[in-house]
Amino acid sequence: MTPEEYVEAVLELVERIPPGRVMSYGAVADALAERSGRASARLVGSIMARHGGGVPWHRVVTSAGRLPPGHEVEARARLRAEGAPLRPSGVDMAASWSTEEGM
Repeated sequence: MTPEEYVEAVLELVERIPPGRVMSYGAVADALAERSGRASARLVGSIMARHGGGVPWHRVVTSAGRLPPGHEVEARARLRAEGAPLRPSGVDMAASWSTEEGM
C-alpha cells in the first residue's frame, strides 16, 4: 500500500465510525495494519491533522479517550450532539463500544 493509499484507507475507516462512537488512533492503525504493513498511532494522528477535515475527525481520540489536541471544545460539542458517552477528560472508551460490536 502506497502512502497515498494509506491516507485514503485511514479516511475511509474514519468515515465508517458510527455517530456517537469513537476509535483511538491506535485502533485505526491496528485495523489497517494487516493490509497496509503499518501500525502507527502517530501516523494516523498525523494523517488526521493534515487530511481529516472532511471526515468525522472528532470520532478519533487517544487510547485514554482524550479529545483531539487543540480541538477539544468543538470535538466535545460534536460528540455530545451525537450522544457519545463523555466524561470530564474526554470520552468513556469502555462505553463507546460494546463487546458485541466492532468495525
